[in-house]
Amino acid sequence: MIKVLIVDDDPFIRESLQVILDLDPELTVAGTCPDGHAAFQYAGEHPVDVVLMDIRMPVCDGV
Repeated sequence: MIKVLIVDDDPFIRESLQVILDLDPELTVAGTCPDGHAAFQYAGEHPVDVVLMDIRMPVCDGV
């Protein structure tokens, strides 16, 4: 099982990506975050295999 963390400032995008990724039985959405700062914190506390991150966000971008 591949654990994916979705990071995007738009809640609609986060939810849409989660619905799409949940269709694949080999993937599981480990969590979602609204910005890069929250993603750093989440990934430090929870193991993830892939981070799907927007590159333009407030607080801390994906770059």
